[in-house]
Amino acid sequence: MADKDSETVEFELVSPTKLLASEPVEMVVIPGTEGDIGVLPGHSPLIATIRPGVIDIHEAGKISNQIFVGGGFAEISRQRCTILAEEAIPVN
Repeated sequence: MADKDSETVEFELVSPTKLLASEPVEMVVIPGTEGDIGVLPGHSPLIATIRPGVIDIHEAGKISNQIFVGGGFAEISRQRCTILAEEAIPVN
């Protein structure tokens, strides 16, 4: 049986004033300046700039949450996706 940690990536969303989200998720799709980036567990390390757009958080094979970000940076490792956003607003 697969380890639960190997099936999720730790998603963190940080604004200039506070930590807005920190949770394990199946996949995150972020609006990179060169195009959307899908982040799954085991993703290659990457630092990217983010354009204004919507972050899609996936659970159980579907989008469970959406957050608008006004730009920023993403730091991605095999176990974690950290978004440093200029602003973040829940879509729902």
